[in-house]
Amino acid sequence: MLEVIVSRMRYIASQVEKMIRIVALSTSLANAKDLGEWIGATSHGLFNFPPGVRPVPLEINIQGVDIANFEAIMQAMTKPTYTAIVQHAKSGKPSIVFVPTRKHVRLTALDLMSYSKVDNEDEPVFRLRSAEELKSFVDKISEETLRTTLEHGVGYLHEGLSSVDQEVVSQLFEAGWIQVCVMNSSLCWGVPISAHLVVVMGTQYYDGRENAHTNYPVTDLLQMMGHASRPLLDNSGKCVILCHAPRKEYYKKFLYEAFPVESHLHHFLHDNFNAEIVAIVIENKQDAVDYLTWTFMYRRLTQNPNYYNLQGVSHRHLSDHLSELVKNTLNDLEASKCITVEDDLDLSPLNLGMIASYYYISYTTIERFSSSLTSKSKMKGLLEILASASEYSHLPIRPGEEEVLRRLINHQRFSFENPRCTDPHVKANALLQAHFSRQHVGGNLALDQREVLLFATRLLQAMVDVISSNGWLNLTLLAMEVSQMVTQGMWERDSMLLQLPHFTKELAKRCQENPGKNIETIFDLVEMEDDERRELLQMSDLQLLDIAKFCNRFPNIDLSYEVIEGENVRAGEYVALQVTLERDLEGRTEVGPVDAPRYPKAKEEGWWLVVGDTKSNQLLAIKRVSLQRKAKVKLEFAAPIEAARKTYTLYFMCDSYLGCDQEYNFTVDVEDAAGPDEDSGRE
Repeated sequence: MLEVIVSRMRYIASQVEKMIRIVALSTSLANAKDLGEWIGATSHGLFNFPPGVRPVPLEINIQGVDIANFEAIMQAMTKPTYTAIVQHAKSGKPSIVFVPTRKHVRLTALDLMSYSKVDNEDEPVFRLRSAEELKSFVDKISEETLRTTLEHGVGYLHEGLSSVDQEVVSQLFEAGWIQVCVMNSSLCWGVPISAHLVVVMGTQYYDGRENAHTNYPVTDLLQMMGHASRPLLDNSGKCVILCHAPRKEYYKKFLYEAFPVESHLHHFLHDNFNAEIVAIVIENKQDAVDYLTWTFMYRRLTQNPNYYNLQGVSHRHLSDHLSELVKNTLNDLEASKCITVEDDLDLSPLNLGMIASYYYISYTTIERFSSSLTSKSKMKGLLEILASASEYSHLPIRPGEEEVLRRLINHQRFSFENPRCTDPHVKANALLQAHFSRQHVGGNLALDQREVLLFATRLLQAMVDVISSNGWLNLTLLAMEVSQMVTQGMWERDSMLLQLPHFTKELAKRCQENPGKNIETIFDLVEMEDDERRELLQMSDLQLLDIAKFCNRFPNIDLSYEVIEGENVRAGEYVALQVTLERDLEGRTEVGPVDAPRYPKAKEEGWWLVVGDTKSNQLLAIKRVSLQRKAKVKLEFAAPIEAARKTYTLYFMCDSYLGCDQEYNFTVDVEDAAGPDEDSGRE
C-alpha cells in the first residue's frame, strides 16, 4: 500500500511537472540508498544509522530453549522470564513481557504471580504500592483473573479486554504502581508504553492461514525491542529474547545487522493496476510498463533477482520480465471482466472494475460476486457468497478453535453443507449468522467477528452495485436488508423493536400482543401515550430515557415524488422522477452517527432510492443518497418500447436501520413512440 502511494505520487508529479518532497522514517536498512533514490531523496537528504544507534543504548540477551513442542517450550520459558525480571529490573524498574497469544498472556501473568509469592509470601515483589492504594483501581476491573494478578503487581493487556480494563492497567504500569505488564505480541505496534526491560517470551505464533507455527517477522521483534527505551529515565535498556535453540544464531545475525527491505507489490499488482486503469492513469500496456518503472520493485529487480524470479539482470531480461508481468496481470483482469483490452494495447475499465476500485475490494471478490449471484438467489445463498469474499481468506484459524466453530455452526439459522471448520470463509459465515442471532462470542472470535462486520459493510455496498447492474430488483432489496442486519445485529424477520436499547424478545412479543393496539414498529411505540408506554415497558426512568434518545435519532423522513411531464411519456423515451426528501430532526441540528451498539465502529447513515417493476422483478433506476436535512434527487429510467399503462414502485431503503424503509406505487401512461412528423411538430 505504501509503495503504491509513493509510486503514484512521484508518477503524477512527473506528469504535471511539479516538485514533490517525501519524508520517510524507518528502521536501519541495508539498502537505504535504493529506498532514498526511489522516494527522490538526494545524498544530502539520506541518513542511515546502524542498528546500535538508539536514544537509549540497548543490551540484548538471546537465550535458546531446546524443546520442539510449542506448548512445552512456552511452559519452560516462564521460569527464565521471572528470573530475567528479578535480575535485570531491580529496584522496581518496569518490565514488559511479550507472549504470542491471549491464552499465554493470562497463563504467564498467573505464573509470574505464583513465582513471586513463592519468593516472598508477605509482600508481593512486583506490587509497588500498598493494597489499599491499588484497591480503588482494581475495583474498576471487570475481568476476575486480571483483578487477582494486579493485586500482586502483575498486569496484562490483550485485545479482548474492555477499554476500561486496558486503560486502568496502562495507567498503573506507566505510573509505576505495578512492575510487570504481560502483553500479546500483536500489541507491540499499538500500545505506546515503554519499560526498562523487555522480555520476548517465545518468537513463534500460530499462523491460521498456514495451519502451522511461524516465526515472528524480524520487524515485529525490532518493534518489541524498541519498547525497552525510556529516554531521560534510564542510561540503558535491556532486552531478553527467549527462543527455540536452533533460531538463536539467526537472531544474533539479524538483530545486530541492518536488513534489506524488499517490495511486495508483485503480490498485489492486479488490484493496483485495476485502480490506476479506472483513474485513467494507465491507458495502455506501455503506460503500465512505464508505471512500474516508478516503483520500488523496479529498483530492486536487478539487485535481488532471485527474490523476484528474474532470470537474469541484463536490460533484455528486465524488459521481458516487466512485459510478461504486465501481460499476465492484465489478462487476469480481463478474464475477470474488470477491464477490456482493445487492439491488444488500449485499456478501458469495465463496470466490475470500477465497483472494485470504488469500494477498495479485490478483483477476485468482485468476479466471484458477478459469477455466483443470480436473480433467484435467496438469503442463504447471498450470505454464502458474501462470506466467500477474498477479504475473508486472511481470517486466522487458531489451535483448538475448530470445536468452538463446529458448535457455533450447529446453532445457526442456515445450515452448512459439509462445513470445513478450518475454512476461513465458513468461519466468516458462522460469525455473521451469530451476529444476526445475537449469540455471544468471546475471546479472539469476537475480534474476528469485528473484522468480518467491518468488511461486510463495504462488500454489501459493492454487492448492491453488482446486482443492480444486472437489473435484479428483489435481490438488490435483499442485499440492502442484509446491510441493515449487519448494522443492527438482527435478522430481517425479527421484531423491529429489538433495535431499541434494553429490549428483549419477550418484551417485543409483549408489545406485539398489546391489547387495544399491537405495537410492532418504532413509530407505533412513539405514538403511544406516555402512561401507556410506561405501563407496557415497565422500565426505569433511565432506561426509558435511553429509548427516547433512540426514537429521537430514528430516521423520520417525509418523501414526496413527481413524474416530470408524466402526461407526455413516449414509448422508448426516458421517464424522469423527481424525489424530494425532508428529515424531521426532532430539534437537533445534525443527524449524527447511527445508533448501533452492536456494530463495531461509528457509522454514518446512508440510503438508496430504487425504481423497480415488481411484476417482472426488474430494477430500472438506483441512486445512493446521503441525507442530512433536505435533498432533491432525480431518477431516470427507460419507458417500455410499447404503449401501455405501467405501474412502478419507488423504494427508499436505509443501509443502517430496519423498519424505516418506504415504498410507493405510481403509474405512468406510456404513449406510442412519436413518428417523424410528430417529432418535428413538438419541436
